[in-house]
Amino acid sequence: MAAPGYTDVDKAEDVKHLHSMGYAQELERRLSRFSNFAVSFSIICILSGGINSLAQGTSGAGGIGVGIGWLVGCFVSLTFAVAMSQISSAYPTAGGLYHWGSILGNRGTGWVTAWLNLLGLITVLGAINVGTWTFFIGAFGPALGIDGSLTNQMIFLVVITGLQALINHLGIKLTAKLTDFSGYLIFFGSILIAVVCMAFAQTWDFSRLFTFHNYSGDAGGGVWPQVSNAWVFALGLLLPIYTITGYDASAHTSEETIKAASSVPRAMVMSVVWSALFGYLFLAAFVLMIPNMDDAAKQGWNVFFWAFDQRVPSGLKEFVYLVVFVAQLLCGLATVTSASRMIFAFSRDGGLPGSAALAKVSPTYRTPVAAIWTASILSVLFVWGSSVVSVAGTSAYTIVVSCTVIFLFLSFTVPIVLGMMAWGTPKWDKMGPWNMGRGVFMLFAFLSIVSMILIFIIGIQPPNDWALYITVGFFVLTAVVWFAFERRRFQGPPLGDIIAARQAAIKAAEQAVGETGGH
Repeated sequence: MAAPGYTDVDKAEDVKHLHSMGYAQELERRLSRFSNFAVSFSIICILSGGINSLAQGTSGAGGIGVGIGWLVGCFVSLTFAVAMSQISSAYPTAGGLYHWGSILGNRGTGWVTAWLNLLGLITVLGAINVGTWTFFIGAFGPALGIDGSLTNQMIFLVVITGLQALINHLGIKLTAKLTDFSGYLIFFGSILIAVVCMAFAQTWDFSRLFTFHNYSGDAGGGVWPQVSNAWVFALGLLLPIYTITGYDASAHTSEETIKAASSVPRAMVMSVVWSALFGYLFLAAFVLMIPNMDDAAKQGWNVFFWAFDQRVPSGLKEFVYLVVFVAQLLCGLATVTSASRMIFAFSRDGGLPGSAALAKVSPTYRTPVAAIWTASILSVLFVWGSSVVSVAGTSAYTIVVSCTVIFLFLSFTVPIVLGMMAWGTPKWDKMGPWNMGRGVFMLFAFLSIVSMILIFIIGIQPPNDWALYITVGFFVLTAVVWFAFERRRFQGPPLGDIIAARQAAIKAAEQAVGETGGH
């Protein structure tokens, strides 16, 4: 059944656009504009990153880390979203970044973009669910008598990641309903925390939001090593930058979104804007509620629970925790959706081992079942493997998560840079319906490059200095693999005459899953 306001003509236009890029409408196109927004908004999930990474601000530069730092970091993320929105309107496919990297550049740039994005998505899925576990233990562990052992963590991850995969397996309709609910829940939860914090704050000292204090080292519970004033503020930017990511999910679900060429870019930009605003709302209120900034900094990663224990009555506190916990579970659900669509799209063009199976779409559920379970299993294995290994005294998990953010933003930057060079050439001669003009695109593309340099420099600072070696090692390894093996084997997405030659195969693929739109 078509969504309200989505006519057969609209559907035919969406399918025609997809066919023009050489792909079949195998996935089910059911996501409304809000649903596409909700997928990205759910992955960003300010109630996940904004809370679990809160110490990066409060144990860094103090109140100003939220009052000013949050806004600066959110603008950094916005530069990528605005630049990518222009490209996503012209090329709305499930491959998203990988597809853009190939069309605007070449097979090699597309292949590298795919691996950067894929590694980022799988490790981010693991990191999100570990964050959910950490929150669960802090909120409910003592009352339930559950400790934070690695065994308990892995059992928890297997259960929740398995449920997230199963829901995705059963079809985009169920997933969309839950991510729509997640979108509303995040809005509600943000307002709830803000109201609770303002109600139980002793005073509303707004100057606290603009007061700088260097809490690096022991003063901040060891969250950051001892660094200078400028560096501690810069490191605090990782709170919003790490939180406001994942909006590429709107692009990955393009082939399941109605009127994708206009819905997807709007969703990417607005998911960042609304996350920035509502995140600022509840985080600023939280800083105002804190009894004492010096004491809060000493709590390190436990600052959220410590402040609520100090100020908020028990029953209300548990209700807030429950809202946040559910939102975090749904954050992981949406991330499985995004990661699986990336695997599906890359495999569709033969980019991964076992591509034939990973690119298969279930005729019953219209979902890439193998890709869904592969993303989920790999994320759990990543957490287990990296949790039992240490590098120079730092958990490999912590280091890899830092690399993850670098990889994700690099996967955003590559097609943006290629877009700057390709615009006005046959590779990209026409903007999509979401058209802010060449000048705006070029400005935000340039700001994205500057932002990427900033993220890379901050991301490789102690205690994550090993991230530099891992990132360099990744590029050396990919260069070796590409020139030794993939350059001859990997053909990339269909282009030119290949698209016309694939039309019969496209029709057969759509008939196999029961798709009739566009024919």
